[in-house]
Amino acid sequence: MPIRRLVLDVDKTVDEPGLVELARAIEAVRGVEAVNISVTEIDIETVGTDVTVEGQDIDVPGVIAAIEHTGAVMHSVDQVVAGAYLLEHSSRSR
Repeated sequence: MPIRRLVLDVDKTVDEPGLVELARAIEAVRGVEAVNISVTEIDIETVGTDVTVEGQDIDVPGVIAAIEHTGAVMHSVDQVVAGAYLLEHSSRSR
């Protein structure tokens, strides 16, 4: 079953890696077709980001290794979309 989207919680230091460097490292991974990095919070020493990765068959261990290779740290996988097509989240009503 191909992984088509990942949403990751990633922290990096204020100085390095830069967002462009991080995006390029992730984009170079097999199966990655697009990367979106959004800053969610800034502390004295760290920058919190949400990283969204999309593709046809994303190499998840490769994405994690690319993030770590830049010096950033992945805290959690917040969303995974897998299967024949991208399925958007739908909220449950109660």
